[in-house]
Amino acid sequence: MRRPTRDRLVSLALLAPSVIVIAVFVYGFIAFSGYASLTRWDSLMPDFTFVGLRNYERLFAIPRFQIDLGNIVTFTGLFIPICLIVGFLLAVLLDQRVRGENLFRSIFLFPMAISAVVTGVAWRWMLDPGTAGGAHGVNALLDGAGLGFLKNGWYTDPAIGIKAVVIAAGWQMSGYAMAMYLAGLRSVPQELREAARIDGAGELGVYRHVVLPLLRPITLSAAIILGQIALNLFALVVSMTGPGPGFSTDVPALFMFETTFRASNFAQGAAIAMLMLVLVALLVVPYLIHTFRHEVRA
Repeated sequence: MRRPTRDRLVSLALLAPSVIVIAVFVYGFIAFSGYASLTRWDSLMPDFTFVGLRNYERLFAIPRFQIDLGNIVTFTGLFIPICLIVGFLLAVLLDQRVRGENLFRSIFLFPMAISAVVTGVAWRWMLDPGTAGGAHGVNALLDGAGLGFLKNGWYTDPAIGIKAVVIAAGWQMSGYAMAMYLAGLRSVPQELREAARIDGAGELGVYRHVVLPLLRPITLSAAIILGQIALNLFALVVSMTGPGPGFSTDVPALFMFETTFRASNFAQGAAIAMLMLVLVALLVVPYLIHTFRHEVRA
């Protein structure tokens, strides 16, 4: 009876440092930010005078924040489907056991290994609209291909704005969705596919009625992770566009950074941070509850 007790104590002792660090530097700081958002701390000197929800009321009255919310909704609504669709198509191609599969898999995954800052700088150049003297990047390629009518201002055009950032983000993260889908495709039993073919289903029918239903958990997991990445968008925007003309590429994280560390309005910045946390929680918590219930039933 002593051995299990000793092993349990050793396990708790090994876990204790990590639990303490997470409790202090994650949940402790979240609690501090939540409290700071309810105070009058609007300068370098801390002022913890309680003002309730006043910072939140002021925040929703700021036009820039209203634009930011629209931008992040647009970005998330485009970013997730693009990554999932492109990733799935790439995974299907690789699942055909093409020659040089390892090389192609590495090529598709390579953008994910690049930092968001490098990605932003590279796509800032590629989507540079150019000058009157000549086009640059993608616009130059369109000119060379005789498709000059497709040229536009990209991230310098307020009508496109955040959609240009979606292109760069989709390029970077589609490989992640591809890797997840490829692992899922390789786990689909060949017997199920053959049975569907014997029943008269074509290849599209096999994917529609057999493969895609089995990939739903992977699709959900990928969408949750990509959604969390989208809602926390920051480095890519900073390095690629900044707030953009008319805040057309601005996002809540960038607004929070400028409010907190440039305007020194720590209470308002904390309010933005807490709202971002709520947005992420609305996406992640239902998924965690669903996963936990599924594991309990299993």
